[in-house]
Amino acid sequence: MEIWINPACSKCRGALGLLDAEGASYTVRRYLEDVPDAAEIREVLARLGLEPWDITRTQEAAAEELGLKDWPRGEASRDRWVEALAAHPELIQRPIITADDGTTVIGRTEEAVRDVLRRGDVRP
Repeated sequence: MEIWINPACSKCRGALGLLDAEGASYTVRRYLEDVPDAAEIREVLARLGLEPWDITRTQEAAAEELGLKDWPRGEASRDRWVEALAAHPELIQRPIITADDGTTVIGRTEEAVRDVLRRGDVRP
């Protein structure tokens, strides 16, 4: 299992704490340093069943600078959004947890983290 985190994020630290408490085996990816490329973002979106604008942090300064709130949301704009996330990883919602079996969640709540623990094969 891999978890994309920003160590400064309290939601990420909470998810890590819960994974540790449950004895889950995982790899940490500090996605601001080890930036996912567009293909990886598309793969995670497919696993989540979401669109890029669904995982975009629109309150970040980079989002304001890019004017993301005004970007169209549709198939024709999908690649533009993905490229923006790849170029500005701070815009990616966090933490994202991907289990080896494909189960993927945005682990902002304890319930979401527990969901991946229930469904994914995440224990050593």
